[in-house]
Amino acid sequence: MATPTFTLTTAQAIIRYLANQFIEIDGEEMRLCGGGFGIFGHGNVTCLGEALHDHRTELPLYRGQNEQSMGFAAAAYSKQWLRQRFMFCTASAGPGTSNLLTSAALAHANRLPMLMLCGDTFLTRLPDPVLQQMENFGDPTFGVNDAFKPVSRYWDRITHPAQIIQSLPAALATMMDPADCGPAFLGLPQDVQGWTYEYPAEFFEKKVHRIRRITPDDAEIADAVAALKTAERPMIIAGGGVQYSRAVAELTAFAEETQIPVVETIAGRANMVATHPLNIGPIGVTGSDSANAIAEQADVIVAVGTRLQDFTTGSWTAFAKDAQFISVNAARHDAAKHRSMPVVGDAKKALGQLAAAAKGYASPPAWTEQAQALRVKWDAYVSENTALGNRPNSYAQAIGVVNELCDPRDRVVAAAGGLPAEVTANWRTLDVGTVDVEFGFSCMGYEIAGGWGARIAQAEREPDKDTIVFVGDGAYMLMNSDIYSSVLSRKKMIICVLDNGGFAVINKLQNNTGNESFNNLLEDCPTIPEPFAVDFEAHAASMGAAAETVANPTEMAAAFARAKASDKTYVICMKVDPYEGWTTEGHTWWEVGTPHITDNDKVRAAHTDWEASRSKQRKGV
Repeated sequence: MATPTFTLTTAQAIIRYLANQFIEIDGEEMRLCGGGFGIFGHGNVTCLGEALHDHRTELPLYRGQNEQSMGFAAAAYSKQWLRQRFMFCTASAGPGTSNLLTSAALAHANRLPMLMLCGDTFLTRLPDPVLQQMENFGDPTFGVNDAFKPVSRYWDRITHPAQIIQSLPAALATMMDPADCGPAFLGLPQDVQGWTYEYPAEFFEKKVHRIRRITPDDAEIADAVAALKTAERPMIIAGGGVQYSRAVAELTAFAEETQIPVVETIAGRANMVATHPLNIGPIGVTGSDSANAIAEQADVIVAVGTRLQDFTTGSWTAFAKDAQFISVNAARHDAAKHRSMPVVGDAKKALGQLAAAAKGYASPPAWTEQAQALRVKWDAYVSENTALGNRPNSYAQAIGVVNELCDPRDRVVAAAGGLPAEVTANWRTLDVGTVDVEFGFSCMGYEIAGGWGARIAQAEREPDKDTIVFVGDGAYMLMNSDIYSSVLSRKKMIICVLDNGGFAVINKLQNNTGNESFNNLLEDCPTIPEPFAVDFEAHAASMGAAAETVANPTEMAAAFARAKASDKTYVICMKVDPYEGWTTEGHTWWEVGTPHITDNDKVRAAHTDWEASRSKQRKGV
């Protein structure tokens, strides 16, 4: 008997396949792909667009304003769903696709699944060179889409319709794998998209996916527990992988059983609520005095679900040089960093096994009490830092106001610039999994786009909660068009625009390294004869949002209440001081390249001072 087949174009087959992929989450089946973001051009509208139209109910397509922001939104959607679901992005050949490069890099750095379905030049080459084709004189197969290879976990160019029978499952398997998780890229030549093939019917049968949980090796667990039992000053670093593994309960149980103090990375913020007695605060360059103080003394450090990037490790000066790391991670690459004792496996399984094997061990009470006392002191600093009073408007005050008035399940989104540090240090977590500070790739422009993607995901499960975005004026100017997207799609956000007159946090770094303010704040740009402030309220209102400008944090509190009551995206604008009001405590050293030779005495002195901390740097591989 002949095998049943469907005659479909490549594009039709891709979309039909995606529409039949499901995942089981908490006993409920739902589509693995939540839909997509798209901007059509000649490289994807005629074939992929036709296929998407036929599946617009199962795979809703959100019209983007910018390909890069579409990628940011897809990444934030995945993050909100704890990497259990993904969105695709489709872009036309040429600049439409190349605009996705930065967002692919963000997804790669943050280990987030995102599928890119991008136009490519004609496989036959009959019309070459075509509009928007980047010609390579020595290799005609080499084009713009090849630039995605370093920022994709899976990359393929579809040169025949039959290829997708192998490539699509491989791409999905990569995106859903806890170790290899990240963006997948499929280059779709314009002619191949429309070519037909007799696809076997079983290729389109419903498939229910489950995310693999890697069981740690017994010997690695035993080695880790043996090391832990020698600890007199143990510490747990909780990273974003704890949430992706849905291991918050296991982390909490392990910490409570052993009474080991817990510190959080930027990605791991909201693993524990602020009031948990073992939550000692955020660690690292943008961390807390409490977490960094115990990190300096800890002798055994259990790092769970973190890639130990420099903002967590203080460029590897935050710890004693002889501290023993035990790294629990699903990815071998991350588990083996810096002479760590690796436990390669799922965080949920590993923490359960560690807890069982370490039964009877407890952190010395004096050590835990010391850590808790330091956290009390840090909380007092944060209270003072966020308090309203007779001082200039600051990020910290705005954060404090919103923190006080928001719902515990509202989601907070921030990204590159000064706000990640200020949110990480000053935000008191009210409920687990409610903070998204994008600092993996430190990408300006993620804030509003990411807020839109997060809100799309949030609305699927918690439609009565809000997505709150903190964004500076610099990042707002870089990418703001998804205010319009959110209004069009009726995905409400509350956006706090904090205007400090330029790129103030980089100006602060410039000044801290002895340099004069130059080309960061608008007033310090020699090419700007007469600086003026953007009317952010009017700009946001022109895109359909409700908007208002407030003079101070007290007025922001009243505006935030109005924003909560609103049924559409609401933008609150407030000026903050570019020099005063920064969080000055809680910072570890951070390696920054400074001039070794200079005629500037201040720069020379700053270089000497900066390098003085290098002696604490832990050497590793």
